[in-house]
Amino acid sequence: MSDSSTLVQAFEETDRALAALEAQAQEGRLPPVEETVERAIAIARQLMVAYLRDEGRKPLPPDGADLLEVWKVLVKGEPFWNTIRDNLRELIYYRNCLALGRADALPAVPEKMAVRTARHLHLFFKTRCIREGRIAA
Repeated sequence: MSDSSTLVQAFEETDRALAALEAQAQEGRLPPVEETVERAIAIARQLMVAYLRDEGRKPLPPDGADLLEVWKVLVKGEPFWNTIRDNLRELIYYRNCLALGRADALPAVPEKMAVRTARHLHLFFKTRCIREGRIAA
């Protein structure tokens, strides 16, 4: 296991990014849905890479790896991580709908949903790391 300060820093960074998005949502001024979805995806990816780096047992995915490719590294040999697959796939679904010009296929207020999904992933990873003794509660 590596120095947990890097993992703590990743949680602090993603928490600040999410708090900023949540504040913008409260004020009704979230960035456009495309940008918000990309930020949520980046946060989810950052959490997974930080966990993998701290764990130190699996090779890190390449920098340009897609979100689901990073998840595949995480889940290999640990089916527990299947619990977050649908959350990750939801973010990718939003991205794909937007790329295909099908914003009509998105749920109501997709930017808020993307932020909530990213927050859920943040809390899930943080709880897991606390239980594993990787970070303090």
